[in-house]
Amino acid sequence: MGGTAQDRGVPGGRRYVPIAEHGLIGDLRSVALVGTDGTIDWYCCPAFDAPSVFASILDAERGGCFELAATVPARTKQFYFPDTNVLITRFFTEDGVGEVQDFMPVGGGRAEAERHRLIRRVVCVRGSIPFRTRVAPRFDYGSLPHTVRMTGDTAEFASERLTLALTATVPLEADGPDVCGDFKLSEGDSAVFALDKVGGDVTPRRCARTEAEEQFAATVAYWRRWLAASRYKGRWREMVHRSALTLKLLTYAPTGAIVAAPTTSLPEELGGERNWDYRYVWVRDAAFCVYALLRLGFTGEAEAFMDFVTRHISPGDGKTSGPLQIMYGIDGRTELPERTLGHLEGHHGSAPVRVGNAAADQLQLDIYGALIDSIYLYDKWAKPISSGHWDDVCALVDWVCAHWDQSDEGIWETRGGRRNFLYSRLMCWVAIERAIRMANRRGLPADLPRWRECRDTIYRRIMSRGWCEERGAFVQHEDGDVLDAAVLMMPLTKFIAPTDPKWLSTLDVLTEELVSDSLVYRYDPRSSPDGLRGDEGTFSICSFWYVEAMVHAGRIDEARLAFEKMLTYANHLGLYAEEISHTGEQQGNFPQAFTHLALISAAFNLDRALG
Repeated sequence: MGGTAQDRGVPGGRRYVPIAEHGLIGDLRSVALVGTDGTIDWYCCPAFDAPSVFASILDAERGGCFELAATVPARTKQFYFPDTNVLITRFFTEDGVGEVQDFMPVGGGRAEAERHRLIRRVVCVRGSIPFRTRVAPRFDYGSLPHTVRMTGDTAEFASERLTLALTATVPLEADGPDVCGDFKLSEGDSAVFALDKVGGDVTPRRCARTEAEEQFAATVAYWRRWLAASRYKGRWREMVHRSALTLKLLTYAPTGAIVAAPTTSLPEELGGERNWDYRYVWVRDAAFCVYALLRLGFTGEAEAFMDFVTRHISPGDGKTSGPLQIMYGIDGRTELPERTLGHLEGHHGSAPVRVGNAAADQLQLDIYGALIDSIYLYDKWAKPISSGHWDDVCALVDWVCAHWDQSDEGIWETRGGRRNFLYSRLMCWVAIERAIRMANRRGLPADLPRWRECRDTIYRRIMSRGWCEERGAFVQHEDGDVLDAAVLMMPLTKFIAPTDPKWLSTLDVLTEELVSDSLVYRYDPRSSPDGLRGDEGTFSICSFWYVEAMVHAGRIDEARLAFEKMLTYANHLGLYAEEISHTGEQQGNFPQAFTHLALISAAFNLDRALG
């Protein structure tokens, strides 16, 4: 849960805190990652996909950071204030105990939301401790210079495109492009740092100790009030609620968008090239998030995402990849050009660092099933969709009926060429089947004879060409023999009975070849080349799908053991990156929405099976 607070910048110390050694705070517009050593080393302002201000997680020298730590040897531990997204990092020294309380106020009107205030409150709870801070912003991913102007207790960092103001209740001084300060606190003393985005109607405003206390209390109250709406009362309440709070942090309040992860280019393999920008709305990920949040009773978030879909994702907007893109900007934009930031070395030297995502132009047929399934669940569990929304659903289903048998890049966004992926076929079946259910349940107009015929054709195609007799398993793509964990969704989508002999055989083969200590690999890149060099870790969402598939197959004891094992791979706060290495380290962008929504679903279904 943390090493010593002085490791950074010290010869022989850690230049990079591991991905898992971070907590997350945010204001429903952006987030900051706080290392267990008290350093903020990732923060984009004013939005998830804005250029970074602090990015030392991607380049220890050029990325920029906000250091705040004890200046004497200290052990550190990090935890969340219970039932909130307020993060506390504690410093244990020979002479006392202190803590840094990190949070971003939520709400407070439009002007305060535009401030994007980040508060760091330092408290000495026992004895006395000397602290040091260094605030070193590096604007636009470390590519834009800035000036520093000190006025009383305010430091203003001004770049060409963004100005931030830092106020503090302790003395600060400029040090080149940075600001630093040393101070000592005795038991009961506190110090407050507030970092604001300024400009327009927002001017620098000092954050006094009393205001910091009020903002702390208000932020705690906000998160507890939000979490109180959860209907989950099961065995894994703490983990499920932490996952729900994390999904909420990944929501962009102005539009209802849900990002796949708040970071870019954290490597799926140290030294590898599988580094991608996840700060966008993947239709698939966000649609599954709606399912998870609806399960817990958070209909407001589901409604906000449906508003985003209605406003920004309508048939006909797309390109050659179909009426939908696989991903959109958090404001609904469709252009997400991918470029490489060659001046940043990457986490632990894992270049390239990318911003934007070229996969936006891929054809991934499964997104239609994910989206329409989420609309179906929203219509069933929250409130009926509008007639206009139904017209859009019909247009999408008609398109799926005409195009389901194309080859595509698939759920894993391979860059090795298109194939006839089973998972893509499966989710096309889901798109049509859920639309038929909606039409029947509500008596809505639809071309049901055509839809049924197409649904049944897809079913027969999967059962005949997606099944490999030699392997005794459903496989990754038609007429092949490669295994793929995505087929775990077959019983979860109700395509096949979870006790069907063909499915149980598939589950056994997957267990033997893709599962390692409950952790599940997506596929073997050596037997199914994906156009990229290197290996990857196990994929955490697949591990939770595996738990759920075993639950449905009646293998409850195995499912529970696998689930409990997966919980041990979470970080100290209950957060997951995208993948887990063979040594148990978190890899990839962090935290990943996909993993947390799969945890919620697995816990919900396992609880129900256990009674």
